[in-house]
Amino acid sequence: MSIQRNDIDAAFRRLREEGRTALIPFITVGDPDLAATVDIIAALEEAGADMIELGVPYSDPLADGPVIQRASERALANARVTLADVIEVAAQSRAAGVQLPFILFSYYNPILQFGLDRFFGLVASKGISGMIVPDLPIEEDAELREMAEAAGIHLIPLVAPTSNDRVKRIAEKARGFVYCVSSLGVTGVRADFHQGIDEFLTTVRGATDTPIAVGFGISSREQVERFGKQADGVIVGSAIVRKIEEVVPLLQASETKREGLAQIRAFVSGLKG
Repeated sequence: MSIQRNDIDAAFRRLREEGRTALIPFITVGDPDLAATVDIIAALEEAGADMIELGVPYSDPLADGPVIQRASERALANARVTLADVIEVAAQSRAAGVQLPFILFSYYNPILQFGLDRFFGLVASKGISGMIVPDLPIEEDAELREMAEAAGIHLIPLVAPTSNDRVKRIAEKARGFVYCVSSLGVTGVRADFHQGIDEFLTTVRGATDTPIAVGFGISSREQVERFGKQADGVIVGSAIVRKIEEVVPLLQASETKREGLAQIRAFVSGLKG
């Protein structure tokens, strides 16, 4: 286990002392372009986000619903965004004064193609504190986990409703937080969640002292408040990506970019209440 300081740990300690739950937005980097993403990240911090997941656009995003799939398509079509670009956006955001923790969200193949040594050498110096690899099961993550810990990067696991034994095995190895999947299937805005979600969260909570965060389908202030009573963090992805999609025309014109960012900021502020 790495003994290096990690901004995710520091953020959760501060929030716990303040009696607050982390709001963790997900965005697709490069949607609609890289420069706009840097501005969006700053707007999210201003709106009260506590951490941000930076999604790497991918041509075959198996865990993602149609909203995030469209965002990946726009990013790849408009800017051919790569893993290196995502890491550079994190660095540019740091240079612009953004302080909240960054979590890289990427499928495994782009990381593997990039080269693990090169990848960790770069992310460790660019202000990224954690990573989520949704298609890498715990049975196959030993090498990546070892390298992440050596670099001081938290490899954050996803856990869906499953056997108590498997929940325990995943939670025991968790760093940063445990990403609890609230709904079966792909990401996307939902009105209803897995029927046993409350019992599931209680099981995960009992399996680890590491913070737990809930994601998949959360889209409203009411849902944020509902899960905030049970978890240390709430992740909102598709709803924010959809808001960005709505204001893409505004973001792409210099005279209207400020208005587009204001609408994103207002939406995220409304989630916090």
